[in-house]
Amino acid sequence: MAQIKLIWQSKLVLLLVLPFAAASVVLQGHFFAENLAQTAIWTLGLSLLLGLIVAQMRAATPGGAFTGAVITACLMFSTASFPYQPWRTALVPVMALFVLTWAGTRLGRKQKERLGTAERRQGRSAAQVAANLGVAMLACNDLAQSWLAGFGWFSRADQAPMLLFAVGLAALAEATADTVSSEAGQALCGWPRLITTLRQVEPGTNGAISLAGTLAGVFAAGIVSGLGALALSGGAAMFWISGAGALFGLFFDSLLGATLERRGWLNNDAVNFLATASAAGFAMVMLAIRFH
Repeated sequence: MAQIKLIWQSKLVLLLVLPFAAASVVLQGHFFAENLAQTAIWTLGLSLLLGLIVAQMRAATPGGAFTGAVITACLMFSTASFPYQPWRTALVPVMALFVLTWAGTRLGRKQKERLGTAERRQGRSAAQVAANLGVAMLACNDLAQSWLAGFGWFSRADQAPMLLFAVGLAALAEATADTVSSEAGQALCGWPRLITTLRQVEPGTNGAISLAGTLAGVFAAGIVSGLGALALSGGAAMFWISGAGALFGLFFDSLLGATLERRGWLNNDAVNFLATASAAGFAMVMLAIRFH
């Protein structure tokens, strides 16, 4: 009932993310179409194809698949390098996120259906997709990158502009880790523990953690951070910064779930959005320390 009353939070997340992403895709698509048509064709084509695949596999609703396609296109435009190669953009970590979360939701599905914690069969809604991918899109956007690059501590290293993408990559890795840890924990563990009190609670309880679920989440975050660092040529620094941010966000997500979500102050979409934002923020602090 509390989740229904807080539906406005899901709508707010979608409103914060989708119009900005759509406007960015239109503007960047227009620019690349006039100057580098191949980039525009590949980006829009691959994003649309990914959206269709997600919808066909029922990993998301049609609205969720469309939202994911728009955000993916925005991320690909923002991380494009030249000469342009699609596999050298944020498409790679986004695809890793999709594969890992899709596999996680299907791990032990019959058991989770018996527990009543299985994800609905029609897939994720537009708000859920925006809550998981939105912060990464906002962090990698040209406006945010320009703002971050304006800080003095970034001017001391030649690789700093590229490492700024670690902020967005941390958000993607956290979104992956959160889903995989939750799904794997429910499938592999009997009774998780509440992060605030460490007492045993029922599977699916907000803020519950388990050793197996946490390890699975850390592993998933490492895969997304590693593939993202390779695709974006960020090296070991991008891997460690984004991975650390994801780990911070993973535990922050559980803390929000055990406190504000359990009290009915936040719904799951708001928690996911704030958790990815915390991962991005932690990565930003690590960048500041590195280049101070």
